[in-house]
Amino acid sequence: MKPKMTAGRAMLYVVLIIYALITLYPFLWMVAASFKPLREIVGGNMSLISENMTLDNYKTIFGHSSLFPRWFLNSLFVATVGTVINVYINSMAGYSLSRLSFPGRDKIYHGLLLLMMIPGQVLLIPNYLLLKEFGMLDSFTALILPSAANIGNIFLMRQFFMNFPKDVCEAAEIDGLSRYGVFFRIAMPLARPTIATTAIFGFMGFWNAFTAPMLYIKTASKYTLTLGLQSFQSQNAGTMWNQVMAAACISVLPIIILYLIFNKFFMVGLRMDGEK
Repeated sequence: MKPKMTAGRAMLYVVLIIYALITLYPFLWMVAASFKPLREIVGGNMSLISENMTLDNYKTIFGHSSLFPRWFLNSLFVATVGTVINVYINSMAGYSLSRLSFPGRDKIYHGLLLLMMIPGQVLLIPNYLLLKEFGMLDSFTALILPSAANIGNIFLMRQFFMNFPKDVCEAAEIDGLSRYGVFFRIAMPLARPTIATTAIFGFMGFWNAFTAPMLYIKTASKYTLTLGLQSFQSQNAGTMWNQVMAAACISVLPIIILYLIFNKFFMVGLRMDGEK
C-alpha cells in the first residue's frame, strides 16, 4: 500500500519542486535565448517563449567563416583522449597501490595525499616552463600531458580496489591469467561504476579547462571551445549574446550525453562475491 501523503511530506515536495524550477530556469532560458534575436535578449525579455524564434544564431556560429566547429572538435579530441589516458593511468595506479606489494608503496600513497593539498594553479607556470623546454607549447599535448593522471581519481580507484575480493583475483590467477590479465579482464570490468564516475569528472575537467589553454595555446585554429568562446566575445564591439547562448548550448551537449550514458552506473550496486 502506498504511504499516505502527510502535510510535512507535501510541503517538502513543494519546496523541492520550486527549488528545481529555480535551478532549471537559467538553463532553459539559455536554450530559449539561443533561438532569439539579439534585440529581444538585450531588451530584457526573460520569457522562454518568443514569437521571433530563429535558427540564424546556429547558422552564424557554424558558418564557413567561423572557427566554432574547429574549436568544438578540438575540445572533443582533447577531452576524449585525455579522459581515456586518465582512466587507464588512474586505474592502474589505484590497483597497484591497493593490490600489489612493493617497497615504498605506502610512502608513495602518502606522498600523493600530500600533493592533493597543492592548488593546481601553482603548477601552471612550472608546467609551462617544462612544456616550453620539450617544445610542446601550442599543441594538444600541452593540454593532455600535464593532466594525464589525477590524484583524486587515483584515490577513488584505490579505495574501490581495497574492497575488491582477493578470492576473485586468486581464482583468476589459478585459471592461468597473468597479472595484467587479472587487471584488464577481471578488475576493470567490475570497476565500471567507479571508472564511469572518474571518466565523467575527467571529461568535465578537460572540457571546461580555460586557464591551461589560455597559457599554452596561441594559434586560433587550435583553441579549445572555452578559449574560443572568450576570443569570440572579445572580437566583437558588443557581446552577441544570441550567438553566445547558441554556442553555450552546443558546448554543454557532450557533458549531458556523457552523463546520460554513464548515469546508470551510479545507481548500480555491485555484488562482489565468488559467483562473479
